[in-house]
Amino acid sequence: MKATKLKVKAILFDLDGTIVDSRGAYMEAARTAFHAMGLEPPTLQIALQIPKRLEQNQPIDDLTHANTTQFLGVYLKTYFAVTKVKTKPIPNIQIALETLQQKAKLALITMRNVSKTAITKELEHFNLAKYFTYVITAQDTNKPKPSPEALIKALKAIDAQICDCLIVGDSVTDIKAGKAAGTKTAAVLSGLYSRQEVAKLNPDLIIKDATQLPNYIA
Repeated sequence: MKATKLKVKAILFDLDGTIVDSRGAYMEAARTAFHAMGLEPPTLQIALQIPKRLEQNQPIDDLTHANTTQFLGVYLKTYFAVTKVKTKPIPNIQIALETLQQKAKLALITMRNVSKTAITKELEHFNLAKYFTYVITAQDTNKPKPSPEALIKALKAIDAQICDCLIVGDSVTDIKAGKAAGTKTAAVLSGLYSRQEVAKLNPDLIIKDATQLPNYIA
């Protein structure tokens, strides 16, 4: 992809797969839920397919072969409980955020259905909270990504214009939300989605992970 410099005044980051590596939490949640349903432990491939399906409102019955309501009750409870200990920052993300903070306002948008306080505590645990001027979760919106609602709300909170904003995320829903809002979009390959999957949506930028982002911000 052409190494174009993007001029932005605000950057909205996704959390899972973008700021933190959440695969350990996804695996732990899947193992616990499969065990609760009396099933054999899932493969890593299945464990990582579950959050992708859920994010896109796709069925997971063929993956779990269990009562979806009961499964999700255990899965989500476990996931939200273990994220602080089972997720870890993307290597060198703190250095990147330090640099980016000098160029633009930074905010965080996550569709985890937990409180803003819980996310802030997790970020503080990783010494990352200080870089974000605003945090928004699924509890702060009526419509999750790919709706642009969360992005627009965050931009109002940090007093930034849509045309001056970039959203950075690992998933197709992040890119769809950015395009729906009218922001610039950057896809990172540090999460659950492949280059081929995100490339179909034609983001402005595709990079290995968010640590490369300072190289592309004017």
